[in-house]
Amino acid sequence: MIFFLKGPLVVLACVLIAIVVARLIFPLPKIESRFDSMALPPDESAPLVRAVQQQWRDHPGKTGVAAIGSGVNAFAARMILADAATTSIDAQYYIWHNDLTGSLMLDALKRAAERGVRVRLMLDDNGTSGLDQSLAALNAHENAEVRLYNPFNLRTFKVLSYGFDFFRLNRRMHNKSFIVDGAAAILGGRNIGDEYFDTGNTPLFVDLDVLAVGEIVPKVADDFDRYWAAEAVHPAGPIVGAPPQGDPIEDAVTRYRGDPQLSEYREAVIASDLVPNLRSGNLGLEWTDVILISDDPIKGLGAVPREDLLATRLTQAVGVIQSRFDGVTPYFVPGAAGVKAFAKLQDTGISVRMLTNSLAATDVLPVHAGYTKRRRDLLAAGVGLFELKRQATEDKARDKIGPFGSSGASLHAKTFAVDGTRIFIGSFNFDPRSTTLNTEMGLLIDSNAMALQLHEAFDRDLDGMAWHVALKNDKLAWHDKSTGTHSKFEPGSTFFKRIALTIVGWLPVEWLL
Repeated sequence: MIFFLKGPLVVLACVLIAIVVARLIFPLPKIESRFDSMALPPDESAPLVRAVQQQWRDHPGKTGVAAIGSGVNAFAARMILADAATTSIDAQYYIWHNDLTGSLMLDALKRAAERGVRVRLMLDDNGTSGLDQSLAALNAHENAEVRLYNPFNLRTFKVLSYGFDFFRLNRRMHNKSFIVDGAAAILGGRNIGDEYFDTGNTPLFVDLDVLAVGEIVPKVADDFDRYWAAEAVHPAGPIVGAPPQGDPIEDAVTRYRGDPQLSEYREAVIASDLVPNLRSGNLGLEWTDVILISDDPIKGLGAVPREDLLATRLTQAVGVIQSRFDGVTPYFVPGAAGVKAFAKLQDTGISVRMLTNSLAATDVLPVHAGYTKRRRDLLAAGVGLFELKRQATEDKARDKIGPFGSSGASLHAKTFAVDGTRIFIGSFNFDPRSTTLNTEMGLLIDSNAMALQLHEAFDRDLDGMAWHVALKNDKLAWHDKSTGTHSKFEPGSTFFKRIALTIVGWLPVEWLL
């Protein structure tokens, strides 16, 4: 018996020693000597700033907003604003892919730095695969600096770092913002990569951003500064290493020369009238009240009280819901507490409807397991559930899905509308990871037009682009409005997927999803 007890203790001791040794061998660089720059004030002589401030003077205290649903337009907006920058670009992202759009965006930042624009790029290190050399090259420019949030100790086989630093690396920066000249900002659900901008061979994403100018932009800039100076954020230089010989950013763009994909996107940027319309006041901005909701970056160290979490403050900012709540999220894991909260809304006569990915469309099966575990209880409570079809993209690759932009294989937008008066657009998913582990941000916008557009999309059953899930005789059923058909089998389901969903549902991992 004594020998039996000693065995596990010896194994545990060996594991702990291995973790300590690994941390000693692969430490993170110290950050005490870094210099934390601040957002630059808008240069009133710059054409973009001058145009925005002229319109802002006509709407004192308000923010001008315009939703960006199309992935092509979302890419063009960032590229054109970057090319129009005269003083500063501050970009913050969870994922930046080493693909066509990622390469073009890095090239735009490099070109901006070369003409004297100060560039600050802050990335979550979980989404920088294959970019170390390009980031090192950009960071080496005198007008640019790159920083990484919760960087991995290992650069090769990064995932192995989880073995000895799991609890830190499990916390990620999910924020997305792009600020130019302190005058215009783009926030929303999109990362930087082909699938977010409606191009490439990867499955596309249905997503949503918002362009903002006016009152909210200085607040977004202040929030960027707060993250830039956070303890979890490290200068990239000591982590990615010295810049390589040559120009890896130019090399990345060069490999796409002759590719029709590159020509298409360059034409889209040339054809875009975003900046001319913004300068002339013809962009169709809605001037209204906007609130920035953003997690404290110390959340990356697990040190934020529950009352200070974005989810808590967002609930407080939304206030009392009167009649309806319609939400869109790719990863819907409400947990027992979420089911209870939605049921309470339904009990008070408030209509609750949610759109998420179907099993056929999801890109993260374990997260879908967290959703299916609570699906029946949500339906029993009266919550309306819709699941985006995968064939929506296969059949109508450039069609529109209500306010969400171009259709894609997988839903990625994170938004909700309340009472036809307010809409939230940001990075927050309805899951435990967004609530307690990742940092998140977004804008709560007073807008009848945007809110009603989302409500009306649900009223139309999302134009047949999603299955309406219901309980019929205590059995789940999927209704396809476009064909008028019903199915008692979950679309996209297979024997092995059902086994996997069941097993993940049994495991105590909901807090990780």
